[in-house]
This record gives sequence, C-alpha cells and structure tokens, in this order.
Amino acid sequence: MHNTSDVTASFHWIRKAYESVDGIEVPEAFVTHEGAVQAGEMPGTNGARTTQRFVDPLDVRHDMHVNIVSFEPGGVIPFPETHVMEHGLYVLEGKAVYLLNNDWVEVREGDFMWLRAFCPQACYAGGPGRFRYLLYKDVNRHANPGPPVRVAPRSMAPMPGRGAGGTPEPP
Repeated sequence: MHNTSDVTASFHWIRKAYESVDGIEVPEAFVTHEGAVQAGEMPGTNGARTTQRFVDPLDVRHDMHVNIVSFEPGGVIPFPETHVMEHGLYVLEGKAVYLLNNDWVEVREGDFMWLRAFCPQACYAGGPGRFRYLLYKDVNRHANPGPPVRVAPRSMAPMPGRGAGGTPEPP
C-alpha cells in the first residue's frame, strides 16, 4: 500500500489465527475499503441503522466477520440483545450511549469495547452526528473451550484513559 495523497492514511489491520475445519476450503486473504461495500438497512429502522458487511455472511469458509455499523442521530438498538460469540467494537465516528450488561456507558470516537458472549447490549445514538463502529466477531466455528487461539486485533487497542466501563480487553 502506498498513500499518494496529502492527507494522512489510516487503516485497521485485524489479525487472527485461522480456525480451519476439515472439508472447508481456506478463504483468500483480502483488503477492502468501506467505499467498496454498500450499506444495508437494518430491518424496521427506516435507514437509521445500517451495516456494511465485508464478508458474505453465508460463506462458512470465514471464521470471523468485520462490519461497519452506522447509526443516524436517534438510531437505536431498541432492546437488549445478546450474541453467542465474543466481539469487539471500535468506535470510528461520533458518540452514543451503549448498554453493557446493566450499565449505560457513553462511548465516542476512538473507544474500544470487547463484549463477552451473551453480554446484554443495546445502543442509543443521540447525535448530534452519525455514530459508527467497526464490529469484529468470531463466526462459523464452535467456541474453543481451551486456551484462546486468536491474536488480538492490533488496531483495536483501547485508548489510554478511555474505555467502555471496564470491559475486558481481548485475550
């Protein structure tokens, strides 16, 4: 990669030890840009919440997904939801309040959250601008009951003095 412009380039490099499955081909590595992927509206949100999916959710060769989730001012995850996998959120833009377990925590650009499996979560993006985060999650594999096999995403390190209510850092 080479930056030929006068503005500072930035990128998020996410590394993880691949979890292979017998009989399933290893996917090819790729580099992409948010401008190359169209955002899909989340059902029932009238466009207030969208998701850009960089990997086809039906492609089981991948053991992780990275998406960008965006909220327009007033956009919400209207009820506490849970997921079967751990996942990380790195705030790219804006600010919001995010439910983590039983606590509403204000998060803003540069903050990182690591959510354990089944952690109740919800979100309210009160504005004044758009709220966006990079979402990393393990998919298509059973949880490994042994020691963790993943390498922590380097771009998702918490900022000094900032964080989301003491959420644990990735292993």
